Amino acid sequence: MTPGSNIPLPTTRVTVDVTAPVRLDVSSLLLTADGKVRSDDDFIFYNQPTGPGVTYRSGGGTTPDSITVDTTAVPPGIEKIVVTASPDAAGQTFQGIEPTATIRNAADNAELATFTPPQLGSETALVIVEIYLRNGAWKARAVGQGYANGLAGIATDFGVSVEEPAPTPTPTPAQAPAPAPAAAQPTPVQPPAPPAAPPAPPAPTLGAGKINLDKGRVSLQKNQTVSLVKGGKPLLSQVKMGLGWEPAYRGKDIDLDASVIAYGPQRNHIDSCYFGKLSIVNGAIKHSGDNLTGEGGGDDEVIVVDLGRLPQEVTGLVFTVNSFSGQKFTEVAKAYCRLLDAATGEELVRFDLTSAEPQTGVMMAKMIKQFSGEWEMTAIGDFVKSRTVRGMVKPAAQAL
Repeated sequence: MTPGSNIPLPTTRVTVDVTAPVRLDVSSLLLTADGKVRSDDDFIFYNQPTGPGVTYRSGGGTTPDSITVDTTAVPPGIEKIVVTASPDAAGQTFQGIEPTATIRNAADNAELATFTPPQLGSETALVIVEIYLRNGAWKARAVGQGYANGLAGIATDFGVSVEEPAPTPTPTPAQAPAPAPAAAQPTPVQPPAPPAAPPAPPAPTLGAGKINLDKGRVSLQKNQTVSLVKGGKPLLSQVKMGLGWEPAYRGKDIDLDASVIAYGPQRNHIDSCYFGKLSIVNGAIKHSGDNLTGEGGGDDEVIVVDLGRLPQEVTGLVFTVNSFSGQKFTEVAKAYCRLLDAATGEELVRFDLTSAEPQTGVMMAKMIKQFSGEWEMTAIGDFVKSRTVRGMVKPAAQAL
């Protein structure tokens, strides 16, 4: 699954296993329509392993921790069960760790779907997946929302009361008291009043903790991600992806082909837009046509994407460039892609390819729709041996 994608549940009982290269603490919260727990009893974790319709099972460090949801036993008013995880080691982030949630039929352990959240860094806790009720039917959705303040941040965000331990007072040096008379009784010392509990952190907003467009144009490095959010709102208008390049050696034409590949929530290939198919998904994605030389300033080829008109099943886009004539990218200079607001022409995001390999294809960037509605763009810059967009479909799916 990709972030924001969902699947219908073919069974009433599902188990979500969460695995990672390190030990994880897995937990779950039962949420009402307002996204909050009814009480602390709706927080299911290792110290409170059972709740109405939801059970936590520890793997003991040898097998994955898991959450089992029996949708027939979930109380009325509960519309969502979120599954969370955080590294067991205090303060450890998900940097370099790829947790994977596997959704299974609890009756026979058959695998229904898997999800590995992409591009993790400073997060110390994650909402990985959610089981939710929509129009009387239960579904599962890939989420991948990170928190930098650990499991306590998730719990407080969903309405659980989290008591922070009071800090141990640091003793100050003092003169040793004179010994008390033998008959005297020591005066009891009252412990200091505990400090006031810190205020609960604010609920994360769209694009919180990520690079967004609030400060203007964003220049991406390889593997960096930008949330297409400005002023706290998703950018749901027409955008243009411009792709350009120059010959590395003067006087030599470079015929490259820019394309975009559309995918569904299971990384399934929906369609490809390129010079031979200039419009796909009912015109929501259009191609400007083929540039045969690469000469001249400005974008060589442009792909227009109407984010608001994309079909619901399109959750991922990968932008690629190929050399049909067989010229390698070591013969190309100044290759880049840039995202523009189609209405104003304003450049929003840019990624310059700073390295080259003797290959005939490159995955420039991807755009993934998040569960909350906004789109994120990530610079890729990975080279592939393929002269056509057809040969890019499989590696691009793996890059989502």
